[in-house]
Amino acid sequence: MSNDYYASLLKFFLMLQNMSNIKNLTLVRSALLAGVCIGIAGFGYLAVGGIVGAVTFAFGLLAVVHYRLKLYTGTAGFFVKGEFAQLCAILGMNIVGCLLVALMARLSPMPLQETAQGILQARLNAGYWQCGVLAIGCGFIMTTAVKWGREGKFLPLLFGVPLFIVCGFPHCVADVFYYLTVPTDFLMANCAQVLLLYACIVAGNFVGCNFYRWVVGHNDAA
Repeated sequence: MSNDYYASLLKFFLMLQNMSNIKNLTLVRSALLAGVCIGIAGFGYLAVGGIVGAVTFAFGLLAVVHYRLKLYTGTAGFFVKGEFAQLCAILGMNIVGCLLVALMARLSPMPLQETAQGILQARLNAGYWQCGVLAIGCGFIMTTAVKWGREGKFLPLLFGVPLFIVCGFPHCVADVFYYLTVPTDFLMANCAQVLLLYACIVAGNFVGCNFYRWVVGHNDAA
């Protein structure tokens, strides 16, 4: 990638560093670190793959729950009225955290970019609305796993994460790490399709995260 690309990223992160006057700086940092955790988990999955990779991916969510970090799919099922803008900010910073790890993944001698491109191509081949519907399953699993994790019961995390991976349920934060790891030329050539695909996955995750409380009527705050 060009020096201008890295220079632009550096300016962006310096801007983030100067956000000390922002009221929700703690949330920004928490969401950023949550994205890093998921990015590292995705890095491991790209490196190993298969059932082993799916199991090791659970590290990301375990770290998020242990440190009480703000992850979109760990928050969407618990937010209350008036917090939707905050939820969008969480997703935005999750993406930035994934970007940091994706830049690191691009330096790896392992064929991570090719593996990530295979994941993205499979999503595009499956179709936008199909991926959105499948993402509902991931959202439901995530809210359930986080709910149990907050009570100190981590087995649902250890089983739930590999479950959504082997089922092919897209996770919007993990997926954005894969997309940002994909070779730049492929990503740019399919930019519009990827954005539409990603919007469907985010929406599907949101529905799945809230499915339990919409059906049962419980409203647990974050």
